[in-house]
Amino acid sequence: MIEPIQKAVDLIRSFHPTQPTIGIILGTGLGALANEVEIDVVIPYATIPGFPLSTVESHSGQLIFGTLSGKPVVVMQGRFHYYEGYSMQQVTFPVRVMKWLGVETLLISNASGGLNPAFDVSDLMIIEDHISLFLPESPLRGQNSPQLGDRFPDMSEPYGKDLVWLARSIAKKLGFPIQTGVYVGVTGPQLETKAEYRLLRQLGADAVGMSTVPEVIVAHQMGLKVFACSVITDLCIPETLEKASLPKILAAAAVAEPRLTALMKELVAGL
Repeated sequence: MIEPIQKAVDLIRSFHPTQPTIGIILGTGLGALANEVEIDVVIPYATIPGFPLSTVESHSGQLIFGTLSGKPVVVMQGRFHYYEGYSMQQVTFPVRVMKWLGVETLLISNASGGLNPAFDVSDLMIIEDHISLFLPESPLRGQNSPQLGDRFPDMSEPYGKDLVWLARSIAKKLGFPIQTGVYVGVTGPQLETKAEYRLLRQLGADAVGMSTVPEVIVAHQMGLKVFACSVITDLCIPETLEKASLPKILAAAAVAEPRLTALMKELVAGL
């Protein structure tokens, strides 16, 4: 994997030699933060060696380099999912590239279903921990080079406690409520049955989604500090379950997006 990473890094640096210290991955329907970036250069994924192409209609598929809140950032406007047919190594390849570009902190957003009965649609939930047991394989499976990180990374604290504390403080300062909880990653693309939602809730999950966990595992292996936030775009309560649809999910994300954007901007400023 070392050679493909280096090829991608070399290509990107030929367009943008400045080193970003903060990486941001934008989730489904949550691309507006990119509009807040003072853009230096935009690089389509299709031009970067080793990068997959995003096939989800709400994901733009480009790397944005510039400045946000006075800090040099690289923003993934569009991410990759296992359900698109990519391997876990392909899904997480951009995280490895960002690390080699100089990124030290990774901020992630996603759209997820709320399993906690106390949640409402369009709530923000800071991810404090996750469950990866339902993913088909680890993104660390296969040969490992010391250049990529530990063979057996400890996952007792995948999300930085200081970043969680800072985000909660920012939300309080900005005057909006924010939830915290455990995120469970699943493969998708089908949504879960009532029985599956019931099981996931009994296991201790507060929200469920089809992304984030693989990226966090790789980021943690490579020594990046990680913060992640979910937008609750639908409620997955078995007793009151309603049919979900992409238009409803995107509409719920749009309601939460201004708060998420404000949170991320302040978080970047505080790093």
